[in-house]
Amino acid sequence: MTMPPPIVRIEDLYKSYSRGSQIIPVLEKITFDIAEGEFLALMGPSGSGKTTLLNLIAGIDKADSGAILVAGTDISLLSETELAAWRSRNVGFIFQFYNLIPVLTALENVELPLLLTGLSKRGRLEHAVAALSAVNLDDRMEHYPSELSGGQQQRVAIARAVVTDPTILVADEPTGDLDRVSAAEILDLMARLNMELRKTIIMVTHDPRAAEKANVTRHLDKGVLNSDVQP
Repeated sequence: MTMPPPIVRIEDLYKSYSRGSQIIPVLEKITFDIAEGEFLALMGPSGSGKTTLLNLIAGIDKADSGAILVAGTDISLLSETELAAWRSRNVGFIFQFYNLIPVLTALENVELPLLLTGLSKRGRLEHAVAALSAVNLDDRMEHYPSELSGGQQQRVAIARAVVTDPTILVADEPTGDLDRVSAAEILDLMARLNMELRKTIIMVTHDPRAAEKANVTRHLDKGVLNSDVQP
């Protein structure tokens, strides 16, 4: 049986930053694949390059060299304009601090990414309602972020991330600002999105409890990917 191609293929990735005349390597010779439907946890100490790698995969930043292919598209070859359009179609973002717009309701926040699509107003509304229902916030759609708990705000952020049906979901410390109970609920929700909707999720976390929800864990240390892959 032929294995399907990976949804993400990373080949010989190198990234550095300049500090004055000094070049500081952040990621060195990173090569690995992410299968479609995988829930990957990226772990490592502070400064190991986890968030940099996540930003490169999401097309927020560009590598010095190497290739990143997402669903067959080498995003390292795209211009900034092309990359912005690609991100809007292919990447759903989940951040530590939710990044909701305070003057918009939960429904309006979730509808926001759909303004970049060709959907009608009715179509956008139907998609946003469905996404909020999927994260069990049917009764909070007209609430503003200030009227929601941290866990509920993160659910809105997850609904916003999945509403465009992106190719990949990227999550940067998604439970970092939540109490233990809310964090567990968000991780259960992400695991459900992965299992039931087959969403490919790439999550940066320092929390072993969060990593337990993933089906693959990879470790970065000083910009080098550990060869051990933990199922």
